Amino acid sequence: MTRAARLALAAAAAAVAALVIAMIAGGAAFPRIIAGLPDAGAVTRWGLPLAKLAMDAAGVLTVGLLLAAAALLPNDKGMLGASATGYVRAASWAALTWAGSAFLTLVFEVSDSWGQPVLQAVSSGNYLSSYATQTSQGIALTLVILFAVAISLFSRGAITAGAAAGLLVFALVTMLPPALTGHASSSPNHGLATTALSLHLLALALWVGGLVVVAVHAVRREPRLDVAAARFSRMALWCYVGVGASGVFSVLARLSAVSDLWTSSYGVLVVAKVVAFVLLGYVGWWHRQRTLAALAADRPRAFTRLAAGEALLMAATVGLAVALSRTRPPEVSLPADRAFELLGFPVPPPISLANLATLWWLDLFFALVAALLAGLYAAGVVRLLRRGDAWPWGRTAAWFLGVAILVIATQSGLARYAKVMFDVHMIEHMTLSMIVPIFLVLGAPVTLALRALKPAVRRGDRGPREWLTTILHSRFVRVAAHPGIATALFIASTYALYFTPLFASAMEEHLGHIWMTLHFLITGSLFFWVIIGVDPAPHRLPYVGRLLTLFVTMPFHAFFGVALMMTGAVIASDWYEQLGRTWGGPLIDEQRDGGAIAWGFGEIPTLIVLLAIAVQWYQDEDRKGRRADRRADRGGGDPELDAYNAYLARLNKAGKAGRADQAD
Repeated sequence: MTRAARLALAAAAAAVAALVIAMIAGGAAFPRIIAGLPDAGAVTRWGLPLAKLAMDAAGVLTVGLLLAAAALLPNDKGMLGASATGYVRAASWAALTWAGSAFLTLVFEVSDSWGQPVLQAVSSGNYLSSYATQTSQGIALTLVILFAVAISLFSRGAITAGAAAGLLVFALVTMLPPALTGHASSSPNHGLATTALSLHLLALALWVGGLVVVAVHAVRREPRLDVAAARFSRMALWCYVGVGASGVFSVLARLSAVSDLWTSSYGVLVVAKVVAFVLLGYVGWWHRQRTLAALAADRPRAFTRLAAGEALLMAATVGLAVALSRTRPPEVSLPADRAFELLGFPVPPPISLANLATLWWLDLFFALVAALLAGLYAAGVVRLLRRGDAWPWGRTAAWFLGVAILVIATQSGLARYAKVMFDVHMIEHMTLSMIVPIFLVLGAPVTLALRALKPAVRRGDRGPREWLTTILHSRFVRVAAHPGIATALFIASTYALYFTPLFASAMEEHLGHIWMTLHFLITGSLFFWVIIGVDPAPHRLPYVGRLLTLFVTMPFHAFFGVALMMTGAVIASDWYEQLGRTWGGPLIDEQRDGGAIAWGFGEIPTLIVLLAIAVQWYQDEDRKGRRADRRADRGGGDPELDAYNAYLARLNKAGKAGRADQAD
């Protein structure tokens, strides 16, 4: 048996052992069975968490293999090396195992849901088909099966780093559906719990999967271990911070008191997971301080031993996490309020300027987005300044103004009232799609990144700067950034959202609301990048074309507002009626007010964009003039200006000759 196989068996044993111990400690192994109530039996009681452990482990392994191929191992001008290609092929088998274990999890879920032994539950095809297509947990597992099979098939033909990176993103998305239909969706603050758990899973999958593959790479003594270990170490620090922060928010969303940590089985398992997390952080610190230096000095044995031990500890942590998902959180007494169930908070009091300014509400996802946007931009500016390079203060001011408006739109009382009042929602929508993107685009983040990021150390390899350049030159960006496409998305998506059931669906689900808000930001940024973007773009419109595009686009938003005011039916009426709001006017009146806001709001961004185009046009002409002057000083001159001066000289010479003839 090879070393890698022994490591894999040891990791599996550690995960199963941690799962068994945690289930016994948490009470899920031997629950109280009440006579007369259906019971699925011991096979399902143990088979379900074991199948779920296999599903999670296969998913994490798939992520780690694709991560190693796409980012940890060097490539040659986008083509995968021999080791990376082998990991992509292994990811194909891991994804197939992922799909198979997800199917077993689905079967045991059906047995557990109906309270019948697994063979009896599966023998009736109606149980399995109805659960897989009509329940949120069943639909989530069905998506995992389909997506994992797709990853398995596409991985067999992937030979480029871009293909491996695309499959990695696909695998990360596939990790999310089962977790988002568990305890998180039923937590009191389900919005915070859902976002925190999603970020927790993504960071954990990258961290655990990457470490397992690096440990296997070390055990197999594959080449370029020093590069893979150094890259993983830098990434692991960010994953560690992400796992810790998201874990804290996830616990806060589920526990109602600190005492739950030692008075409930769920809290005890949380404490055990925190201990494992701290130990993993210490091992990571030891890696950065000692073993990476030994590896650079061509002494890989110390790194191999410590990485293998860390992989076993991580496998045990995964088993502990699965047991935690099978343990019921402490009961929380919630008010019998339908609005609280939908929003995560009670309906706010009647709207006022004071309430808009004081009733802030943490939206974890966009709070992290704003923090990343501000932090990364500041880091880029600081790097340039330390290097002695200048960066325009106006771009910095524009960027941070855009981030500040984003925070106000998504975290203040404006965001809270936007969920219960259509006209306030329209203010948030217009701010996120037509104000924030303008200032973000004027901040020129891509130009800053290209100047601040260092090229890859190894020629032909892809670091962050090379990946950014590849994305900018990709076919997708060339199509999406075409002025016609960007304008069509900016206009048509608004009509499609509000005049179809999409808006109601987005308001009812927290993830749907996140995607809707992201859509506002992305389509707005794409459109204004075409119009006033400072960053390099695949298509450059002349300034007259930019003005024409702006003047053609803005009336469509006015037409949209008029259409809202003339609509007789309330959009997403079921959503607003379920909230049971006792103050404010009729819903149709608020919708007409929202239409009026959409109709008149376009004047503000139009004025800002016109000023930006005028300044850019003036600066461009000024640069051209200075460039022509420099060429003239060097003796080259401007060809058009030189031709015009020669023409004047010929006229002058002809005039002198004519006067000389007259004098004779």
